[in-house]
Amino acid sequence: MDIGAITGIVAYLIYGVLIGVALWGAFCVAMVWLRVSQKRFRNENDQATFLEALDEPLTKGDFQAATELIAGDQRAISQLAILAIENRRAGFKQVQQIIVDRFQRDILSDLEHRLSWVNTVIKVAPMAGLLGTVIGMMGAFAKLAAPGESVNPAVLAEDISVALITTASGLAIAIPLVFCMASINVRIRKMEDLVAVGLAQFLDIFKKSINEPGKSDGRKKNEGGADTG
Repeated sequence: MDIGAITGIVAYLIYGVLIGVALWGAFCVAMVWLRVSQKRFRNENDQATFLEALDEPLTKGDFQAATELIAGDQRAISQLAILAIENRRAGFKQVQQIIVDRFQRDILSDLEHRLSWVNTVIKVAPMAGLLGTVIGMMGAFAKLAAPGESVNPAVLAEDISVALITTASGLAIAIPLVFCMASINVRIRKMEDLVAVGLAQFLDIFKKSINEPGKSDGRKKNEGGADTG
């Protein structure tokens, strides 16, 4: 059995694994970054402006206009506002629980799922590099142990270079991802804080709108009565 040939093949496979792991980690980081950007306002002022625009139709009890105002908006506050409006007949306490659960399940859980893949890449990349180190050293020692043959230093250096390159590659993949994870976690915490502030403001407006039901309906009935009179 030619151990040197086998270790050479395995080394190329490890190179392929490291490339695949690096691409998957970069993809997951990009997806989480974009997802957070889609779900949050740039700052609290933008969010406050949005809520002020939403306050007018809700204060009038015009839920249809409020829904049209935020339809198609992928940001968390907008999606949760639509959910609250759709379930307004369930009562304020129930609506409050529904939107908190939805935020935890559909937004935060999705981000945590994607981040778990980044964590997996951070752990797998150095391990794959370590495996390459072992394979490279196995190939080098196999050549040294070959009976009756003089060892060519250049051939021996190839196996040692495999050991070093795979180790360095694994670390080169994991270390930037650690910094990316830290940055993403900061963005997620900021998003949570911003959404919490926005939800408190929205729920205050929403509570007033459902505690005075039939504002617009009442006006329509009065107008209808005046016409018939």
